[in-house]
Amino acid sequence: MNFEKGVALYKEGNFDTALEVFQELNSTEQGNPLFHLFRGRTLTRLGKGAEALADFDILIELEPYNTDFLSDRGVVLHLLGRNEDALTELDRAANLDPNNPYRYSSRAYLKDRIGDLTGAIQDYEKAIALDPEDAVSYNNLGLVEEKMGRQDKAKQHFNKADELSGYPPKKESEDAPETKKNHSGKSKPERTNSTSPSTKLTAGHLLGILKGIFTKEEVRKEFSSFIQGLFTKK
Repeated sequence: MNFEKGVALYKEGNFDTALEVFQELNSTEQGNPLFHLFRGRTLTRLGKGAEALADFDILIELEPYNTDFLSDRGVVLHLLGRNEDALTELDRAANLDPNNPYRYSSRAYLKDRIGDLTGAIQDYEKAIALDPEDAVSYNNLGLVEEKMGRQDKAKQHFNKADELSGYPPKKESEDAPETKKNHSGKSKPERTNSTSPSTKLTAGHLLGILKGIFTKEEVRKEFSSFIQGLFTKK
């Protein structure tokens, strides 16, 4: 089996076939970190958290200070309902990689999901301090502030996210529910409370909210991958 083929299938969302590739690769060459990583990520997408965790346990044994492995393991632990353990892994990743804004934005996102809004705000603020042009963190910080009833602060963060994303600031007279377009004709995404009981939580839904909100490319890709990992494939 070809590793590149497995990765391509994974990126296409063909997780069942990708898993077959990574299963065979792991059987022929045990202890290869890349094979364990992608099998673990594929199992995560298929909702097989316990099996995925076994791969990430092996990865942490192989490379205990790899912050990407720690972050992915935290996602799996969250899917298994082990939120304290998940936060421990994200804490370790942040301690080992303290100058990477992604470490704080991903931990903030998880804290938001489990109800630690104050902690989420603190982490988003750290992410922004490290990357003042991170529109995603400004946007998500606004959503958390909104949940806490801090409408003025939320509005400031939303406006900053729009400014960084190239969207014109919203005027007071504009109706909130209406979808606006910027000068390039792109639709401005409607802000949605990602944990609202009336909103079905799926990776596609949340990535749709973030579509059109831009930050540094590598951080945006990491954050999108992190969000996808929080949801099982239905």
